[in-house]
Amino acid sequence: MELAYIPSPSHGVRYLGPIPLRGYAFCIIIGVFIAVWLGNKRWVARGGRSGTVADIAVWAVPFGLVGGRLYHVITDYELYFSEGRDWVDAFKVWEGGLGIWGAIALGGLGAWIGARRRGIPMPAYADAVAPGIALAQAMGRWGNWFNQELYGRETHLPWALHITSSEGGRVPGYYHPTFLYESLWCIGVAVLVIWVDRRFKMGHGRAFALYVAAYCVGRAWIEYMRVDDAHHILGLRLNDWTALIVFLLAVAYIVVSARKRPGREAVVEPGVSDGGTVDPEAAAAANAGNGTVGKASDETGDGTGNKAGNTAEDQAGDKPGDQAGDKPGDLAEPDAVAAKDEAESAKKS
Repeated sequence: MELAYIPSPSHGVRYLGPIPLRGYAFCIIIGVFIAVWLGNKRWVARGGRSGTVADIAVWAVPFGLVGGRLYHVITDYELYFSEGRDWVDAFKVWEGGLGIWGAIALGGLGAWIGARRRGIPMPAYADAVAPGIALAQAMGRWGNWFNQELYGRETHLPWALHITSSEGGRVPGYYHPTFLYESLWCIGVAVLVIWVDRRFKMGHGRAFALYVAAYCVGRAWIEYMRVDDAHHILGLRLNDWTALIVFLLAVAYIVVSARKRPGREAVVEPGVSDGGTVDPEAAAAANAGNGTVGKASDETGDGTGNKAGNTAEDQAGDKPGDQAGDKPGDLAEPDAVAAKDEAESAKKS
């Protein structure tokens, strides 16, 4: 009899009337909120505007969910398209099956679209959200606990996971809780990235690359412990090969990027100064092609042109005309009359 173990939930779904409440879905949703919350704090600390991370996440999250599901379905196609299987099950995301590799890849594409629409450098955004993504993964792994899936080899350690379900080929017993191992590892990755980023001021995507590399190290040994069916290449599970390749690419990126672009970005969001507030000078510069030019056109065109023109006409045309034409004429007329009177008076005399 085991004295201690981690129990599995008796049900992975509860019902609120006709509405299913699935533990797997709740873990993913909570993870997304954690990632956006922490990412926003880091983004504002870097000089960005509060709310930008959430706006871009609107693009990244749906893309990530689709990418994660596609990776799982493609790499485990026999679960959905082999004889006796129903391909409609490929769309049942709530039953589990999201590959992190596909989620990061396609989620990154969605984030790039959102960042490009706002004129934000994608590497800076990736650096800001990297620790939050690791914490989201840590939370999301508990969804596997609700579904009683993705556990490791059999063990009798005090923290063994007690599997009670026999559905889908499961054998009830006590196994390594690989979901817990990966969850704790992801928390450690988040702490590592935050510490290194503060210590060395990493920028231009290197903090994100560090997250990727550190996660791959943990995923490799955790993947090696799992006993669920998977494709093997040269004796290693497919995800082990993926982790190895992605790890090497991440390390190479850190090295090359540090040489070509040392330091970090001075400005991460156009028109925003440090602290996430709108910079009046930057905003004025950004609007120089619109309101400022139009106003200047009014002042120099209508104001300087029309007003100056009218003033010149008044001063040099009308008023001088009145003063030099009419008034001098009016002043000269009495003199002429006086001279004529003197002439007539002299003639008479």
